[in-house]
Amino acid sequence: AAIASMEIGLLLKDDVFVDFFNTFLNLPVFGQTPLYISGTGQWDLWPELPSHLDPSPTALLAWLEKHRLPHFCKSSLCLHLVLCQKLLGFIRSGEAAELLNWQSADQWLLEKCISGSQGMLHFRAFVQGTAGEELVDFWLTTERLLDLDESDTSQRDLHLSLIHRLKATHLREGSSVVTLCTTIAGSLPKAKHIQSLSNRRDILRKMQEQALFMLQSYWLPKFFTHCKIGIEKEESCQLLLQKYQERLLQANCQEPSGFSETLPTMHIKRGQGLSGPYCSQKAKAKIWALVKEGRCIQEMKMPSFHMKPERQPGSAGSTRKSHLEKDALGSVPQQSERPANTAFGSKGVTSPRRPRPSAEQVIHLADLCKEKILSNLPSSAPPVQLPSLKEPVKTLSFLHWALSAETCAGRPFRDFLKHQDRSMETHLLDLWHDLEEFLPVVLDSRRENSFFLRHLTGDKICKTYLEEDSTEKLPLETRTLTGLWNHLMFGEFSPWIFRAQKEICKVLCRFYEEFLADDDKTFLQFMSPGNDVPMPDNQGCTADRGECFLLSQRINQTLMLSQALHGTRNLEGVSSEYWQLLAARDLQKGGSTQAEMELLLCST
Repeated sequence: AAIASMEIGLLLKDDVFVDFFNTFLNLPVFGQTPLYISGTGQWDLWPELPSHLDPSPTALLAWLEKHRLPHFCKSSLCLHLVLCQKLLGFIRSGEAAELLNWQSADQWLLEKCISGSQGMLHFRAFVQGTAGEELVDFWLTTERLLDLDESDTSQRDLHLSLIHRLKATHLREGSSVVTLCTTIAGSLPKAKHIQSLSNRRDILRKMQEQALFMLQSYWLPKFFTHCKIGIEKEESCQLLLQKYQERLLQANCQEPSGFSETLPTMHIKRGQGLSGPYCSQKAKAKIWALVKEGRCIQEMKMPSFHMKPERQPGSAGSTRKSHLEKDALGSVPQQSERPANTAFGSKGVTSPRRPRPSAEQVIHLADLCKEKILSNLPSSAPPVQLPSLKEPVKTLSFLHWALSAETCAGRPFRDFLKHQDRSMETHLLDLWHDLEEFLPVVLDSRRENSFFLRHLTGDKICKTYLEEDSTEKLPLETRTLTGLWNHLMFGEFSPWIFRAQKEICKVLCRFYEEFLADDDKTFLQFMSPGNDVPMPDNQGCTADRGECFLLSQRINQTLMLSQALHGTRNLEGVSSEYWQLLAARDLQKGGSTQAEMELLLCST
């Protein structure tokens, strides 16, 4: 809320905000995806504007403030920005220097390591599998909850969903959060009646402050030690290590805060310009073709991992391991076993015996699993082997890509549907996203609280969309709905999830095209007031194939980064790539977004 109330020009003086905002702006759900280089004040627009227009930076800022910033403030990237700012505030404070005996050089190094969306991803990868992971998740969920207006009916469902999520995970007896906050948690997790709103909010806020203090005072110093060891070993970080050692010799060196008092003159980069009508849909189709067909540039190593069986409360049986192929969204499964203890929140509903699927159904579902892939393009792909695009790409082929991005982008497409009074389509989109949120939880039992979350989410989906009074409202095939119900009511994975998402995409495709056209129209109205600008035709990306490939990489890498922070993509363990990105990352030269491109250019 505080960020939403600020002027965009003031926000852009903060390099950390710019990094998170750039990541958000490049998510492929949107039509126009600009990139801001704060060190030079330059905006790179994509798609480019028609060549006869002379765009104004002031108009661009006005458009961003009205049509991008509100969605950013509802995104998980914004929550990570707020947490990053809290951690940076502690690092820069005299309290940290006194408590942890940090010198200014130490503060400089830690600030560089944790700043930006890539820095927060590194921190989250570091605490993965520890009590620190649960503290981060609790802080982010609570921050989202406390920012909601409980009296607003439009926010009530989200509010209740977050409350149920907290009670099933972090406020459960024995959790790291409750153990840490025992003195202030009191009887909150065991309360049988609804407490007053102010009392509940006060307790949650105090618990959140306690969790944040533990992250600052315990996990940040451990992360700092981890970073020092990492940059000493990594060859690409030797220049960074040298700068750190030089600062150690400069006592009481005053380090910049990352907040620029004055900005370079802001301007919009003039490229080739469009010779025809402006149409982000056509440009996006061409980029998507490069993302998708880039898989054929060279053979990819598709590492597999085992879904480990977990101990389930009251379960006497065991779960057989399933071999899963990993894709850019997380995992593409083949089959899963029903847990021994299947009854959870079913309220007496009896599941009919499942019929054995026919060979034709199995093959069809396997094909669906393969279609639900966002390519993790190899960074060493040589641009001389770029695919040729012979046939036009239809919107339906990249809609899954766009909706995956919408999950991380504050749900702008959903807002469009609500504004158009499309209640059925909004309901379908909500189901698509709930299924998307369910997949990583059910496929990776190593996640904190995965057993409780998958049953909670599966039960929610069944009650909200699949019960008899709801089924008639969904224009999906009966066998698809039955397949979902038979598995999700037990918190199990089902290949029918992919079938349902594909059917939903077919219904929503036309409306997504309308959303992109509306986004284009609004953007052009801001950038060319009073001018008659030709609207969508067959205009695509005017850049050459090499530039288009880099654009596809930039947008796809941005999506994968956002998914990892949001939780719809599995976090990778800390690897040498993190250190290479740290060495390449400069917040004033494109930050996390450009660092990925630096690695790509170096490798090719």
